[in-house]
Amino acid sequence: MNILVLGGGGREHAITWALAKSARTDELFVAPGNGGTADIAQNVAGLNAEDGEAVLAFVQQHAIDLVVIGPEAPLVAGVADVLRAAGVAVFGPDAQGAQLEGSKTYSKEFMEANGIPTARYGSFTELEPALAYVRELGAPVVVKADGLAAGKGVVVAMSEQEAHDAIDMMLEGHTFGNAGARVVIEDFLDGEEASFIVMVDGENILPMATSQDHKRLLDADQGPNTGGMGAYSPAPVVTPDIHAQVMREIIRPTVQGMAADGIRYTGFLYAGLMISHGADGKPIVRTLEFNCRFGDPETQPIMMRVKSDFSEIIEAGIDGKLDSVEVEWDRRTALGVVCAARGYPAHPEKGAVIEELPENTAEQMVFHAGTALNEEGLTVVSGGRVLCVVGLGESIAAAQKSAYAAARQVKFDGMQMRSDIGYRALNR
Repeated sequence: MNILVLGGGGREHAITWALAKSARTDELFVAPGNGGTADIAQNVAGLNAEDGEAVLAFVQQHAIDLVVIGPEAPLVAGVADVLRAAGVAVFGPDAQGAQLEGSKTYSKEFMEANGIPTARYGSFTELEPALAYVRELGAPVVVKADGLAAGKGVVVAMSEQEAHDAIDMMLEGHTFGNAGARVVIEDFLDGEEASFIVMVDGENILPMATSQDHKRLLDADQGPNTGGMGAYSPAPVVTPDIHAQVMREIIRPTVQGMAADGIRYTGFLYAGLMISHGADGKPIVRTLEFNCRFGDPETQPIMMRVKSDFSEIIEAGIDGKLDSVEVEWDRRTALGVVCAARGYPAHPEKGAVIEELPENTAEQMVFHAGTALNEEGLTVVSGGRVLCVVGLGESIAAAQKSAYAAARQVKFDGMQMRSDIGYRALNR
């Protein structure tokens, strides 16, 4: 069958790579794609992935049988709605369902209405009420742009002044445009984060392997928040008991709440979790955020562990048959290290030539994110997070060793990466 993947990041390279391995795949397109997807699929750089009508025209012209939408922006823009209305098989929620990520206020109100555990919050469009709420909560506090901000719209403010600066930046400075015209201010939650990603077919739920992302730019979780500097799977912090608790208290109520609101949620659903323990030792799990798509960089190590034909799993999701399939997982750990551009996350510098890359093997993969081919056919830096180098190993330590051995072979001017991805699991 002919498949179109929408997106151009590391997540889409990993999804495309998994689909390219399927014997059922004939032609494989990625719009816009990147320097890595060009090796395994046909990049469609001129197609606007957020324009539903343009995507539909391409689908019809190239007899596309299946569309997989990677990033959040096309989902919030309603691309899945346009395709479904035309009878196209598409995996990704409609615009209503995508509001779980598209609006932090909507997401928090939904959680409140459906009894899903999360931090207390306030939502504001005016500066003075927002500052007053910060004074009420006290620091540390979390300030979020309400709309989509490419993973950069979250500030963990350790002082009231930091919170004031973040609110001023969003509401008065318009740093994130319309996405920051409203801010959500939340209690700071302490504990250990984990990523809990599932596939949903409107009713049935198929959990993906657990994972843990590293959001901060620098080692030991220091520095500014980023879109993610590395991830590994599985995440030992999500014990079998916590897994069952998350399904019971967060995931099922979300899918059922969507259905009660008349939304048949079909696609990936990502719950960012904060896990802590009470005085009695019992786990306390709260929802930091929802995403309406697979995580990035979590997708890269998770896809390295998928042994099943991923196209069959996605088709089951579209057909409402996720209860009839299982994913076969590689029992080993996969760990991914992000190689970022100089100046990331605030002001990433583009254009540097990627001079060296490690060879891809069964145990090591380089997934491209912010890369492109220049006029001379050279692979160059085109975004903040440039590559995600993933290694497989029998343990977290072995996977870490494999990933870093490969990542150290990457050469481009200004490259930065963390040296401690997986440290929480190692410390356990």
